[in-house]
Amino acid sequence: MPSAADVAYYLFHISELRAIIQWKTWHNPVHERDESKEGPDLKECFRFLDLTSRSFAAVIKELHPELLVPTCLFYLCLRGLDTIEDDMTIDIARKEPLLRQFHDHLEDETWTFNENGPNEKDRELLVKFDCVAKEYNKIKEEYKVIIKDITQRMGNGMADYAKNADLNANGVKTIKDYELYCHYVAGLVGEGLTRLFVEAKLANPVLLQRPELMESMGQLLQQTNIIRDIREDHDDKRYFWPKEVWSKYVTKFDELFLPENQEKALQCSSEMVLIALNRADECLFYMAGIKEQSVFNFVAIPQSMAMATLELCFQNPTLFERNIKITKGTACQLMTESTQNLQLVCDVFRRYARKIHRKNNPSDPHFLEISIACGKIERFIEGIFPTQTPRVLPPGAEQTVAQDSAEEARRKADEAEAKKDVLYIGLAIAVTLAIISVVMIGAAWFFGARFDLAFAELKKGNLKPPKEPGQVENIASAYEGHNEL
Repeated sequence: MPSAADVAYYLFHISELRAIIQWKTWHNPVHERDESKEGPDLKECFRFLDLTSRSFAAVIKELHPELLVPTCLFYLCLRGLDTIEDDMTIDIARKEPLLRQFHDHLEDETWTFNENGPNEKDRELLVKFDCVAKEYNKIKEEYKVIIKDITQRMGNGMADYAKNADLNANGVKTIKDYELYCHYVAGLVGEGLTRLFVEAKLANPVLLQRPELMESMGQLLQQTNIIRDIREDHDDKRYFWPKEVWSKYVTKFDELFLPENQEKALQCSSEMVLIALNRADECLFYMAGIKEQSVFNFVAIPQSMAMATLELCFQNPTLFERNIKITKGTACQLMTESTQNLQLVCDVFRRYARKIHRKNNPSDPHFLEISIACGKIERFIEGIFPTQTPRVLPPGAEQTVAQDSAEEARRKADEAEAKKDVLYIGLAIAVTLAIISVVMIGAAWFFGARFDLAFAELKKGNLKPPKEPGQVENIASAYEGHNEL
């Protein structure tokens, strides 16, 4: 049930309400999961997928049948690994070998793990990990090799960071260390997924020859999450923003959250957004190599949401006050746009790059670099999908971020259509309420309701029900006496 605040918000954001209605009403999965062909262990795996994933469960379950189960198991294996790494109740002497040897348990149908703390939200996955192992042993050997390799490499990377006492106490030091951490927790995921896509012949094999492209896919998502979660991570005493960045603006990391340092904090966040934004064009390049629609949707939706989240975080002081996220209406609009084709996804990237450019502050020390990064996205998209409208520029002018008249016209048309849809919805609600009212009044009259008494009182100016116990009887007797006359 939506809250009063949500209702009020969407009354003033009609296009977002329309996007939610459109997604809920018209979205049809490219492929639908056939539960009738699944055994109890596989059904349990999909239940764990729903329990452990807020973002990826829906898109995984719409994947091509060839990739559906391998991708689900790949996610659960990495989620199990991450559940051990995140649990601060497990001593490092126990945690390190668990992480390094986790890949050895993937084929062991008897192995389970119940040593997670009671508050670890995903502990049930490890308690019943034998279900995952049983299904893992059923998939093709080629997929098993990929999943096991990535799990082993990620486990070793997590173990290296887990035993680094200085990192745990003081956070990431350099940008290089920051990107290495993102590589272990997300870049490797991008590599593993790409290998699965290519093995299933649903992506261009050339992607495997361009490791920087799949790396950027993971880096953009992970860096965006780290930027967005700065307040939450700080409250949990987890420090992922590299000291090499924040030390330019404050002497202690905690000082970023002081009101008097708001301008410095925004400049620091601008540099973090810049690091992530430089990955955007390579993500678009990667998506051009996807051959199948469900795989394209799986890749494009998170990337589009990452761009929208970067724009939301950019020059936003609320970032340091609480966890922020894009609205459900915006998410539905992005999902609709990102499940079509590459050109529409490019339009999404261009739209949010332009929004970032418009918010860019000339007094920010990274103003020029951010403008160049936004222009880089524009140029890349223009190289793939050249604009058909001729433009005349003044001599010497550089067109970094130009307003696209066709896009503006389309936006206005969408807004007009949204207003018309809301009018129709309002009219339908009014008619429905009228019909319900007539039926209710008719039913009341049929069962003996005395509307004549009510009308008589209204004529006398009595708008409230009588308060004295005998007043109702007096009114009734008076009315009956009036009828006798």
